[in-house]
Amino acid sequence: MTTETPLPDRNEYANSASAGLASGHSAEESNGISVLGILIVIAERKRIVFWITLIFVIASVAIALTLPKRYVASVTLLPPQEGSSMGSALASQLGNLGGIGMAVNSLGIKNPNDRYVGMLQSRTVEDAMVQHFGLMQEYHARFASDARVALEGNVTVDDAGKDGLIRISVSDADPHRAAELANGYVDQFRNLSQHLAITDASQRRLFFEQELEQAKNNLANAEEALKQTEQTTGVIQPESQERALIESAAALRAQIAEKEVEIQGIQAYATAENAQLVVAQREVEGMRAQLTKLGAGTGSAGSELIVPKGRVPEAGMEYVRRLRDVKYYETIFDILARQYEVAKLDEAKQGALIQVIDAAVAPDIRSSPKRSRIVIFSTAIGFFLGIIIALFQAILQHLKSDPEANQQLGLLRRAFSIRKG
Repeated sequence: MTTETPLPDRNEYANSASAGLASGHSAEESNGISVLGILIVIAERKRIVFWITLIFVIASVAIALTLPKRYVASVTLLPPQEGSSMGSALASQLGNLGGIGMAVNSLGIKNPNDRYVGMLQSRTVEDAMVQHFGLMQEYHARFASDARVALEGNVTVDDAGKDGLIRISVSDADPHRAAELANGYVDQFRNLSQHLAITDASQRRLFFEQELEQAKNNLANAEEALKQTEQTTGVIQPESQERALIESAAALRAQIAEKEVEIQGIQAYATAENAQLVVAQREVEGMRAQLTKLGAGTGSAGSELIVPKGRVPEAGMEYVRRLRDVKYYETIFDILARQYEVAKLDEAKQGALIQVIDAAVAPDIRSSPKRSRIVIFSTAIGFFLGIIIALFQAILQHLKSDPEANQQLGLLRRAFSIRKG
C-alpha cells in the first residue's frame, strides 16, 4: 500500500523562510525552503506590494504630468582647420627647421576646438546673450551673474565627437526660443571674433585696420591744419597767387598812369574845383591805396582776398609745410588702405572663422520629461520597495513569535530609547 505524504502548511513555509532570514540557516536550506518561503511571504503580503507599487505609479504619473516641458535646439558648427593655415605658416617661418616647427605645433593645444569652445563659454559671449535676449527677466535673476549661471545650466557646448564639429545645445520651455538662443550663440561669437585676431591673416587684418584708423585721424588733422592756414594767411595756391599779385599790381599801375594823364589833360582847361577833376583825383588815390596794400599789406592778412605781396614768401612757406603734411598722410593712408584690403582678402581665403553646418530649428518633440521612463522606473522602485517591506514585516513577525528573539528585540528598543534620552 502506498502512503501519501501530507503537504506542509503554507504558514510553516512562511515561518521557516522568516526563520531562515532572521537566523541565517545553512546554504542548502536557504536555497530550498527559504526561497520558496520568500515567495510564499510575498504572496501572503501581496496587498502591501500592490498598494506600494500603485502609490509609486500614481505619484510618478502625477509628477510626470506636472513637470514642465523642455525642448532642446542644437546648432552644429565647423571650426576653421588650423592645421593647414597656422601650422603651415609656422613651419614656413621656421624655414629649414620644418621638423622642429611641426614639433612645436604639436606641443600646442591638443584639440584646436577647445579654443573655440572656451570662447563660446566666455563671459563676454554670455553677457551679450543675457543682454540681447533679456534673460535676466526670463530667468527672474537679480544680477547678471545669476542669469549667466542659469544660462550655463541650460546650454551644452560639446566638441567630443570624432568628426571635429562643435555642437551647441540649448534647452528651453519654448521650442522657438531654444532655437533663437542656439543661433544667438553663433551671432555673439562672431561679434566677439571681429575684435579678436585668431588666425595669422586676421592678425594682419587687425593690425592694418588699427594703423589705417590712426592714419585716417592724422590725415584729418593735417587737412584741418591746412584749412586753418588758408583761413589765417589767405594763401590758397602760392604760385598762382604770386602771379595774380604781379598782374594786379601791373594793371593798377597802368590804370594809375592812365588816370594821371587824364588828370593832367583836365587841369589844362579846368580849375581845381572842377567836379570831373575831383572824381579822377579820388579814383587815383583809391588805386594808389590798393597798390600800397598789395605791396606792404596793412591790417589782417586773412581779411584780404589776395595776400599782400610782402607776405607771400612767409605765408607761402607755411602753406607749403601744411600741404606737405597732407600729401604725406595721404600717401600713408593710401598704402595702408591697400595693405588692409590685401589682409582682408587673405582672411577671406582662409575661410570663415566659424561656419554653420546645421542651424538650429524649433524642435517638434520635447526632450523632457520622459514620462514613460519616469513611470516605468518609479513602478520598478515601488515594486521592489513593497517586496522589501513585506519581507521585513515577515521577519519582524517571526522575531515577535520567538520568546528569545522577542526578549532581545525588547533590549534593543530599550537601548535605543536610553541613547535617545
